[in-house]
Amino acid sequence: MKNFLKGIIKENPVLVLTLGICPALAVSTRVSSALGMGLATMFVLLCSNITISLTRKIIPDKVRIPCYIVMIAGFVSFTQILLEAYAYNLHQALGIFLPLIATNCVIFARAEMYAKKNTVKDSSVDALGMGAGFTLALVLIAVMREVFGSGTLFGVSLGVLTDYNIPIMTMAPGVFVVFGLLVAAVNKISKNKTKKEFGCGGCPSALFCKQKDENKHERSGV
Repeated sequence: MKNFLKGIIKENPVLVLTLGICPALAVSTRVSSALGMGLATMFVLLCSNITISLTRKIIPDKVRIPCYIVMIAGFVSFTQILLEAYAYNLHQALGIFLPLIATNCVIFARAEMYAKKNTVKDSSVDALGMGAGFTLALVLIAVMREVFGSGTLFGVSLGVLTDYNIPIMTMAPGVFVVFGLLVAAVNKISKNKTKKEFGCGGCPSALFCKQKDENKHERSGV
């Protein structure tokens, strides 16, 4: 459960680690599109994590990245075919951002940092948690943009908000405002937590930062 929940808030891909920002900002004008993108990304993430975890001991380290790309691209193509066949309207709404799931930093980050080092069970839970966190972030952004920008929710009119909406919320400046507000809210929540839980110790980039600081001190002679 702890492994699953970390992707919701503590290591939320969008609001904390700031990964996969392009689809989060581009397809979040409608809740239905955001939900579809989130679930599609979760499916690809789950399939890739399981596959990489199963093959982690037989893939040579020198060619692991090309192998990851082939696996992820294959699952993305499969997802495209499914959506085009059974959810054509969603397929059209997501447009170019559906095939671009293959380059989503969230998927590559979990493959490189987690799936290649852990069991299938743990990798599956990690994928579900990160996918749920990614989907939640997209839906939150989309709810605020659709409700205040269009006065609708899932395409259903919300009465007075339809007549007194804020059109800029459906445009590029609006999404950055919403994104900033949500990041600020997450920072406010995390501010009340301990440093051990939300500080450097819980950050997946902590080791990199430590090595960077050590190299800086060596160059400066400190």
